[in-house]
Amino acid sequence: MDARPFLKLDLDSIRTPVHIIDEVALTRNLRVLRSVQDRTGAKIILALKAFAQFSVFPLIRQYLPGSTASSLNEARLAAEEFKGEVHLCAPAFPPEEVPELVELADHIVFNSFYQRDLFWPAVQKAAANRSADPILCGLRLNPEHRETEVALYDPCAPGSRMGIRHADFIKGDLSGITGLHFHTLCEVGCPPLARTLEAVERKFGQYIHQMQWINWGGGHHISHPDYDVDGLCRLIDDFRNRYHHIQVYLEPGEAIAIRTGVLVSTVLDIINQTPPVVILDTSATAHMPDVLEMPYRPEIYGAGEPGQFAHTYRLGGLTCLAGDVIGDYSFAEPLRRGDRLMFLDMSHYTMVKSSNFNGVRTPSIAIANTDTGSLRVVREFGYEDFRNRLS
Repeated sequence: MDARPFLKLDLDSIRTPVHIIDEVALTRNLRVLRSVQDRTGAKIILALKAFAQFSVFPLIRQYLPGSTASSLNEARLAAEEFKGEVHLCAPAFPPEEVPELVELADHIVFNSFYQRDLFWPAVQKAAANRSADPILCGLRLNPEHRETEVALYDPCAPGSRMGIRHADFIKGDLSGITGLHFHTLCEVGCPPLARTLEAVERKFGQYIHQMQWINWGGGHHISHPDYDVDGLCRLIDDFRNRYHHIQVYLEPGEAIAIRTGVLVSTVLDIINQTPPVVILDTSATAHMPDVLEMPYRPEIYGAGEPGQFAHTYRLGGLTCLAGDVIGDYSFAEPLRRGDRLMFLDMSHYTMVKSSNFNGVRTPSIAIANTDTGSLRVVREFGYEDFRNRLS
């Protein structure tokens, strides 16, 4: 990620920790996605599980027709703040939430035939009372085709609870089912999608012919500079031609928000260790948990690998979890208490995963325009936000 545009901003004017989203970078990603839609007739929708900053939904919905949710809370956010098409897909839906879910959703994808059978009466009742378009129901497939190396993020790992395998699918009743859904990818290019499509068609091709729509899930790195957009468009066009111009959906999250934002943090203290330990006002476990779960080492503007520059530090968070450590970094100049550090690419799977462990303050959210240098804080979090999560 190129952090230089963020250097135009007056970062010292706002309290840290703070997420800053650049609407210029966001628009750049969205234009790529719209080009795919315009060229192919596919629809690309925002996966809220990755990025749900609703203050920028007015910008995103200029380019995308809807969003996809995995819970009642996300479905309400989709309907109330994003508007457009509302898609639902989850391993299971709690029965007490289904009456409200079917009022909010345009598409519902069931993870099993049991869930479909259990909630079919509610779907029919809601459809009868709706004056708008009918609710379209689908089933999630498990093509048992792996493209993700990290087991935590692999929906097709052995024993996965995600989707219906072919052996079980052929026994089910497809009455009322108009679409199918699959998901195998995680931040990858076009070739893994092509291999997935081969697996899906080999196992489920005869059923695709019966459908009106199909959702190819997320994990598509469409807005990455090296992504083969032409190849993706060919895959979509060829697929639609084989299946009577079926409506194709893609639901990336990271492709919308990747490389659009930073997390700015302040050095609170420096502990005399080997290497010296820096305590920041942000946290791996509370504010960027994928650092520990994935795991991965986030980039910091101006920092290098340990030993690359003259001064190496271990960066840690401010919670009391002993393992709340972000990683080891080196800097050309020694760090001082009060210095600001800029973590790069901190939009997707960060804000949506933040917690208040230890009562630490959730990072504020700001919107910037790096073309004009404007910067405004749209949300700050305080005690009431922490208190209202508990009782």
